[in-house]
Amino acid sequence: MAAHTQPGRPNQLFRNLNSKIASIPMMLTAVVIFLGGTIWTVVYSFTNSKLLPRLSFVGLEQYERLWDTPRWIVSIQNLATYGCLSLIFSLTIGFLLAALMDQKIRFENTFRTIFLYPFALSFIVTGLVWQWILNPEFGVQSVVRSLGWTSFTFDPLYNSDIVIYGILIAALWQGTGLVMCLMLAGLRGIDEDIWKAARVDGIPMWKTYLFIIIPMMRPVFVTTLVIIASGIVRIYDLVVAQTSGGPGIASDVPAKYVYDYMFFAQNLGQGFAASTMMLLAVAIIIVPWAYLEFGGRKRG
Repeated sequence: MAAHTQPGRPNQLFRNLNSKIASIPMMLTAVVIFLGGTIWTVVYSFTNSKLLPRLSFVGLEQYERLWDTPRWIVSIQNLATYGCLSLIFSLTIGFLLAALMDQKIRFENTFRTIFLYPFALSFIVTGLVWQWILNPEFGVQSVVRSLGWTSFTFDPLYNSDIVIYGILIAALWQGTGLVMCLMLAGLRGIDEDIWKAARVDGIPMWKTYLFIIIPMMRPVFVTTLVIIASGIVRIYDLVVAQTSGGPGIASDVPAKYVYDYMFFAQNLGQGFAASTMMLLAVAIIIVPWAYLEFGGRKRG
């Protein structure tokens, strides 16, 4: 039996050899650039690098300084607020739109294109559009006041207490269409017999979605959650286009903090420390997802 299995192992190694050779450049890119760059960033976050990187280690000094900086604390608070609300509203609105589209409505392709179109725009364009829409002089506030409601006030980008919600509105407008498409793909993968059985048993539609369909779509929800969460950690373009971090530092986010310290303040050590904390946040998201998706599948 062993004599028959041993010769087969080299054949497994050389199977699809051309595709494996073709994937070598991408694998080298991933290992050398992404993994190497990550290690390089983490190592230099423990140094006193300023304008240029240098191996002058200072231990955890950069991290202590980072967490003692009010601007970093504000950026973390903004990211937490924006992230939680973005996850909740993106998943909720996206699923509701997908459920509506799944009812085989007329002009489904047209509506799907309309909802997905904002995702095709860059964050800079989206930010500039919503900066205009939310401008109190000629945006929503101006239009409503011109209709006679002179006491109406809606200027989130100019109010430090609610500016992060103005950024959230633009993000939801752009990203909800993608969530809708992912959810719709998951709904279209549900066996039609399940819907028929639920109707025969007299189960209300909302209970069918809540107790049958949503649990069956767990992989779709997990994947969508990871996509949204990774985008939340990296948010930068919208903030720069809409507010540039203002008023003051009221709408600052970690990615902008990193950029400013590395390219304007010329403090590479501090920028590396902040980017390492962002990397840690992404790892906290990716590692549990990989374990749930691949570890659980392997055990099964």
